[in-house]
Amino acid sequence: MSDKYLDLVSGGLPAALAKKLGLPRPARLRRTDPSSVDVPLAPGPVLVLSDPRSMGDADAVAEGLLDWDVDVRRDARLGEHGRWGGVVVVLTRLAHPAELSEPALALGSVLRQLAPGARVVTLSRPAPPAGQDGDPAVAAARQGVDGFLRSLAKELRAGATANGLVLGDGVGVAAPSVRGGLRFLLSARSAFVDGQLLAVGTDGGHPPADWARPLAGSVAVVTGAARGIGAAVARVLARDGAQVVGVDVPAAGESLAAVMNEVHGTALQLDITAPDAAERILAVARARYGHLDIVVHNAGILRDKLLANMTPDRFDGLLAVNVTAPLRMNETFAVPGTLGGPGTSPRIISLASTSGIAGNRGQTNYATAKAGIIGMTRSLAPALAQAGGTVNAVAPGFIETDMTATIPPLPRQISRRSSSLQQGGQPVDVAEAIAFLASPQAGGINGQVLRVCGQLLVGQ
Repeated sequence: MSDKYLDLVSGGLPAALAKKLGLPRPARLRRTDPSSVDVPLAPGPVLVLSDPRSMGDADAVAEGLLDWDVDVRRDARLGEHGRWGGVVVVLTRLAHPAELSEPALALGSVLRQLAPGARVVTLSRPAPPAGQDGDPAVAAARQGVDGFLRSLAKELRAGATANGLVLGDGVGVAAPSVRGGLRFLLSARSAFVDGQLLAVGTDGGHPPADWARPLAGSVAVVTGAARGIGAAVARVLARDGAQVVGVDVPAAGESLAAVMNEVHGTALQLDITAPDAAERILAVARARYGHLDIVVHNAGILRDKLLANMTPDRFDGLLAVNVTAPLRMNETFAVPGTLGGPGTSPRIISLASTSGIAGNRGQTNYATAKAGIIGMTRSLAPALAQAGGTVNAVAPGFIETDMTATIPPLPRQISRRSSSLQQGGQPVDVAEAIAFLASPQAGGINGQVLRVCGQLLVGQ
């Protein structure tokens, strides 16, 4: 669905008037095309900064960026008319909050020189968990990065974003998932990911043979693939090299067939609430392609009502599709040896929602289901790790789909403007996040929830 307000204030007199009146002025985001790869990686040179203790790690990060033909700089002096395409701030060895001052102020000095759609990415370490002995100054410094990054993201304009990778204490900056995460967050693929910190827990994963087609040789199933986010996921996975099995209910058969014909995939008309849904999906994937590697639990429904007006069919029917069906299917998919073929690793990615994190009026049933998806994801993570795989969730915010087009005009506008990017996301934004988590370079990211919400002003 088109955002007419964004179209209106994108230039000329309406843009000037919006500025004068202090109205939101969302920028057109630097996005990917589902049918082609995004080149170049950044819209200008990339500056690498660090605190004094982390300079060695910053050198390694800069060397890694050079492998991707990025124009890497360590000096913040760019010239009066230059524009930075990105800034990477390496904070992996912070030992005291005061040590954050130097790199933070150095970053602040170049913010006015960011190109439209630029990216700021921090690399840091997690604060020790509660109850664990450690240096309070180190814990304060590490937790301080969280507040710094989220606040910075709310200050950026012109479609620029700020996100962070939080590296487990044993994970080096050259680990495949760190490099893969950095590439994702610098690229146009992360257009609607903002103010997020993604944990890289292990050195797992490996670089793809071809960064442009990281899923070559993989077979993926996408439920709810006939339209909206599911169709975008199918297109992006296919673009990245995967063979796709698209699943949807028989009533959506015509739309499903059109999408699968477009991506040269296989259509399977199936109600995912059927007790044997997982077995039927496996049978089709193995018969057609020999194996199944990636499962994307995307199918979902809305049955919104205030709880005082909620009926059993609305509550129970939504739970059956949105969380009970993925739970049942994962009883098959999560069994070791079920997913994964030659040279591929098991991946399960589920659609959560910001409603499941922050709640939403009129969505007690939907929020219950989507919070349940997050709980399921975290619980399954150790078992998938033992099988050499990962399980993660993506939590979209307001995404421009046929579903959100049914929201009344005023609430729809409020939802669009409530994020730091002051607009709704596109289905491709969610699809890109899923494709990244499905990739071989994301093997060190497990049990995580990646929000694709433009940094909504709700929740965490």
